[in-house]
Amino acid sequence: METEITLKGDKVIEQIPSIKDKALRINLNENIYGTFAEIGAGQETVRHFFRTGGSSGTIAKAMSAYDKDFSDAVYGSEEDGRYVTEARLKKMLSHEVRLIEERLTREKHPSKFFFSFANTVATIDFAKQFKGHGWVGIKYQVEPDEDYNEIILHIRFKETDARLQQETLGILGVNLIYGAYYKYNDPKKLLRYLYDHLDKDQLEIDTINFSGPRFADVDNRLMSLQLVKNGMTDAVMFGPDGNNILPAAILYKKNILALRGSFRPVTQVNMDMYEKSLKIFTEENKVDVANTLVIFEITLSNLRSDGEIDERDFMDRAELLCSLGQTVMISNFQEYYKVVEYFSNYTKARMGLAMGVNNLVDIFDEKYYRHLSGGILEAFGKLFYRDLKVYLFPMKDENGVVINSENLKVHPRMKELYKFFKFNGKVIDITEFDEDHLDIFSREVLKMINKGKAGWEEMLPVGIAELIKDNNLFGYDPKKFLGEKAE
Repeated sequence: METEITLKGDKVIEQIPSIKDKALRINLNENIYGTFAEIGAGQETVRHFFRTGGSSGTIAKAMSAYDKDFSDAVYGSEEDGRYVTEARLKKMLSHEVRLIEERLTREKHPSKFFFSFANTVATIDFAKQFKGHGWVGIKYQVEPDEDYNEIILHIRFKETDARLQQETLGILGVNLIYGAYYKYNDPKKLLRYLYDHLDKDQLEIDTINFSGPRFADVDNRLMSLQLVKNGMTDAVMFGPDGNNILPAAILYKKNILALRGSFRPVTQVNMDMYEKSLKIFTEENKVDVANTLVIFEITLSNLRSDGEIDERDFMDRAELLCSLGQTVMISNFQEYYKVVEYFSNYTKARMGLAMGVNNLVDIFDEKYYRHLSGGILEAFGKLFYRDLKVYLFPMKDENGVVINSENLKVHPRMKELYKFFKFNGKVIDITEFDEDHLDIFSREVLKMINKGKAGWEEMLPVGIAELIKDNNLFGYDPKKFLGEKAE
């Protein structure tokens, strides 16, 4: 019951298998056999397999350990005392796989592909203050004698009714199991098929990780990019080690300093801005250095090349930022106030935005806020309603004059609004900077790399030029530079 492609006139229509058809196809595969362990939202996934028929050949066990003490007795307790966590989900998956391997011998079941599906979920509370979230995953084999593969994802519910959230979770679970077995050879399609018979207004997937032999070549950072590209979430994050991280976990109650840029490539200017703004930010009242997180943000629009996202280009930038020990966020936020709103979902601590003069001038451009009923005033209310500050890095104009908050020019209609925020201490100039760095522009560095011109190395942070050369990033071709030297 594969997805069918039919023609209607000149249009190609993709017919998606129903949830019942997906569950039935799994049930009718005599080799797929495993367990379901669902905590927190009912046994919503396994019931689809029970109802569709033929489930006795698929379901070895279905369980829900709702009581916390009982759950701890089965899976062990967590150090932080929480249950809706990735660590809990992994324990559940590993425990259930171990049990099925212990209880079913390979001599008796030589052709079985064992699996364990699990979720640990908190649905919306009675007061409807917390919409609910959860971890969902599958640990499974595609061949009897191979190691296990794993797909783990974090979801956030958008619906405001617990019963609807349960139904949504059940559909997602079927889609995940079906995709794991029949779409594993194309992880990008597998991601899209997770939303079969679901709407993005029902569910957000903000983290996903693939591992195991079938996903040995999968870069989970690229999978994160697909989540944003497909509109499954507004932002994803990954750490210096290159692994995806749950935004809620890393942002929770943190002081946040964010820098937006193309970082194509990351330059001395970016790092100067980062270091100097962080110094000012951590000197603010109520800012604990140990509880401060710096985020390098790349917007989706900054990843586009000729209208499409250049994944190789994305990977080049990501590699360099990670090598510098930075946390990276890929977002779908064009306006700065949306970034602040996003962070505000997870923290009420201090926030700062480090940016260049051109970016601040753009913030005061009315054209970006025409879609808001309150226009630019509504946007600025959202941007500065909390004690947020902008740390402004200067620039040089065409005459070599250094431009900062005192002499920058905004549209005449915006002058008074700008003065209001400036004189209320919302815009802070970065005064300690290397003036030579103001002559560095990433787009010029990129041209020099592409054209084989010498001299770009010193414009980049220590070690970055070597990484670009060693990995031939951003179109670097050593033959071009050899040619230049020969001339």
